[in-house]
Amino acid sequence: MSDEPSKDSPESPSEVGGTGSDTGSDTHTESDSDSGPGPTEDTGDDGDPIDETNGSDAADDASERATDGGSAGGASGDGGPDDPSEDRVSEESITEGSLIRPLFHLAWPIVVIQLLQVMYNVVDTLYLGRLSAEAVGAISLAFPLIFLLIAVAGGFTTAGAILVAQYTGADGDRSAGLVAGQTIFSVSVLSVLIGVAGYFYTRPALEILPSDPDTAATVIPLAADYMEIIFLGIPLMFGFFVFSALMRGYGDTRTPMAVMVVSVFLNVLLDPFLIFGFSANPLFEWLAAVPLVAALDPVGIQESLFAATGFTGYGIEGAAMATIFSRGVATAIGLWLLFATGLGPAVSVSHLRPDLGFIEDIFRLGLPSSVEQTTSALAMITLTAMVVTFSPPVVAAYGLGNRLISLVFLPAMGLGRAIDTMVGQNLGANRADRAARSVKLAASTGAGVMFLVALVAVTFTEPIVGAFLGDVPDAPATVAYAVEYVQIRSVEFAFIGVSQVILGAFRGAGNTKTAMVISILTLWVGRVASVAYLVFVAGWGETGIWVGMALGNVLGALVGVAWFARGTWTERYIDDPAPDVDPVGDD
Repeated sequence: MSDEPSKDSPESPSEVGGTGSDTGSDTHTESDSDSGPGPTEDTGDDGDPIDETNGSDAADDASERATDGGSAGGASGDGGPDDPSEDRVSEESITEGSLIRPLFHLAWPIVVIQLLQVMYNVVDTLYLGRLSAEAVGAISLAFPLIFLLIAVAGGFTTAGAILVAQYTGADGDRSAGLVAGQTIFSVSVLSVLIGVAGYFYTRPALEILPSDPDTAATVIPLAADYMEIIFLGIPLMFGFFVFSALMRGYGDTRTPMAVMVVSVFLNVLLDPFLIFGFSANPLFEWLAAVPLVAALDPVGIQESLFAATGFTGYGIEGAAMATIFSRGVATAIGLWLLFATGLGPAVSVSHLRPDLGFIEDIFRLGLPSSVEQTTSALAMITLTAMVVTFSPPVVAAYGLGNRLISLVFLPAMGLGRAIDTMVGQNLGANRADRAARSVKLAASTGAGVMFLVALVAVTFTEPIVGAFLGDVPDAPATVAYAVEYVQIRSVEFAFIGVSQVILGAFRGAGNTKTAMVISILTLWVGRVASVAYLVFVAGWGETGIWVGMALGNVLGALVGVAWFARGTWTERYIDDPAPDVDPVGDD
């Protein structure tokens, strides 16, 4: 298989789990080969030990852009003081000077936003762990099925971000606003259809999972209750996803981050009350342990409130309600910011009127990304189907361990998404040598950071895992399994750092097919096939699950590095759009 460079916007951000899209065949069928038109620059000195540029590189960059008109006039050398938006990293700061600074500035908002995303799941797990181990197992079963349908629309939010980024970069503010409006319309309609389908397919889908009798009796009904509420509120969840993607495409990452802070705060506040009500609410017990607050007698206040209301909460359904309400508030704030303020692309109500041309472009760009995300979701569901053949403590440990590892994953994800922008812009500026050095810097940084995280995870696994489960039935067994799971998977942490950066490099270079192949190998061969063999053939039991899960990113990193070393990823093409080129071609 050859690395086919596709004309994917190097600045287009990817959604959670997304990989970008290969759009070359959609608008430029003449350039779907390794050797695109125009000059390409070989890295030449891959062994160059210098992984940061200094004044000489900056001078080279300046002269190159002066020749081909790559940067806007009047921008300062570091992309800072003269940039009208502090949130948008200018081309100059990425294609000249230090590599560390733009890598950090691109990565940290992504890490924070993803951390806030994970907070939803962690808070639910923290409180539901005080309800029962079965409730923790239920949300671990629910997530892959929910993600499957979210992935269908996820690619289209990515498409909107890509188009907004292209039009904004071309100073086409009116077109960016129109694309934003069409994305909001398209995803809103799609989210309603997904919500209805998800609500009615939830219980039948769960019933076909081969499961342990105890799991079928105690965990699956709770998962169905949770999922039905979530699917009813899917349009409210998608609204924030669209807002975040459009703002990121426009170059503003701090505003979505601020909105996420509000949303997470609401979720943290509502969760204990909607889950437990005023009966055995752990929040009041925790407040009673705080010296100054204890003087107010929180437990006594809880007893008084229960006597007055008799409210015992909604259990696992309350966690779903808190998430939907919090997302709904974030969606309302996001839409208000887009339509009523000067932040983001200039969107008006008239832009919501369906425009078939733009909708076609959104679907053309979004479908490949949706297919890849859906494939990933199917792999997760397949793994879940194998896990539920075990007892509830194993199922709960699998879910709990995955929640914790999702936190560990964040630094690598941030570096991976930052590097696709750095690679894309540097290749666009004919700086393949600088793009290669940025990948090496990010990969080594990611591996080093993740190795340190692994040491912490191995040393403090038991107290970290134990904090998520209270004195509930099966808690000791669940904690023991989860500790084993996290410690075994810590072996792959450094490989996660490398694999995410390599995948980001391929996407930034436009080789989205290569990234897709590596992702499929990581999930379906490295994980699904390994778990199936170790559990059902080798007879390793639950240990086979833990080891098989760890093999995925190890395989992905090894394949990715080998593929990256071929050097074909540096070959790209840049086409100059004619005035009558359709929207997808305008970059």
